[in-house]
Order: sequence, then structure tokens, then C-alpha cells
Amino acid sequence: MTTSPDGQQELEKEIEQTRERLGETVEALAAKVDVKARAQEQLGQLTVRLKGKATEATDKATQAGQQIRKRPVPAAATVGVIGVLVLFCTLIRRWMRRDK
Repeated sequence: MTTSPDGQQELEKEIEQTRERLGETVEALAAKVDVKARAQEQLGQLTVRLKGKATEATDKATQAGQQIRKRPVPAAATVGVIGVLVLFCTLIRRWMRRDK
């Protein structure tokens, strides 16, 4: 069976494309099997998200601190009211326990 030069080139081109696809498939499978690398990648993503949330929380705390410095009386009043409510709830619980 003789192959024409054009047919030979086409066959070689197909073989090369098949090799490339096979190589990509093998790389994809190897990446899926590499549990350590996947875990490290997920850890990296989690670290980035947590750092972003920490920065966001720090910014909010800084803003809250600035608001308290601007208006200390309302902040102190709020803390006082919360303290009284906690004390009141604690006393009610104690009285309820004694009645039993």
C-alpha cells in the first residue's frame, strides 16, 4: 500500500494532533490525582479569602472606634444599657432557680 506525499503529511499531522491531545489529557489526569497540589491550591485560596475578611473586619473595627471617639456619650450609654440588661437577666435567672 503506497501513500501519496499529501496523504503522508496529513497522516503525520493527525498523529501529531493526537499526541498533543493525549499529552493534555495525561496532564489533566495527573493534576486531578495530585491531591497534595490540589490541597495546597485550596489552602492558598482559603488564605486569601481569610486575609480579605480579616482586613474587612479590621476596617470595620477602625470605623467603629472612630465613631466612638466622635460621640463617646452615646457609646457609653449603649454599653451601660447592655450592662444593665445582662445584670437584669442574670438576676431573673437566679430568682427562677430559687423558686424551683
